[in-house]
Amino acid sequence: MDPFMQAAIDEAQLGLAEGGIPIGSVIVHDGKIIGRGHNRRVQEGSAIKHGEMDALENAGRLPARTYREAVLYTTLSPCAMCSGAILLYGIRKVIVGENETFMGEEELLRSRGVEVDVIHNQACVQMMKGFIAAKPELWNEDIGE
Repeated sequence: MDPFMQAAIDEAQLGLAEGGIPIGSVIVHDGKIIGRGHNRRVQEGSAIKHGEMDALENAGRLPARTYREAVLYTTLSPCAMCSGAILLYGIRKVIVGENETFMGEEELLRSRGVEVDVIHNQACVQMMKGFIAAKPELWNEDIGE
C-alpha cells in the first residue's frame, strides 16, 4: 500500500480510538508529509475539524506554492467544506481512499482542474461502514444531515 494512504488510514484509526469519526488525511510535498490530521469534531467540540481541515491546520502557514505542489490524501471523499479548502489553497491532486460510503464534491474538484484519484481501498470502506452502522446519528451530524 502507498505509505501516504497508510498514514491517512493511521490518522483515521487514531480518531476512532479517541471516540471520533474515522476519517484521516495527510498532505504531502516533495515526498514528505507536511501536515497530518483526522476528524476531531467530537474530541474538540468543533464544527469544522474534518480530517482534511485538521491536516491543513497542522501543516500551518506555508507559501501558496507549497500547497499548489502538494498532494492531499484522504480516507474519504471530501465534503463541500473540505473541497472548498482544497480549491482555496490550490491543491491540484487529491487521492481518495473511498467514495462508496460517502460521495463528496469530487465533480466540483475535477471541474476546477483538480486531479482526483479514487483508489477504492477496502480498509477505508470497512472502517466507515462499521462506524456508520455503530453511530449513525454522529455520522449524520458530521455530514450535515
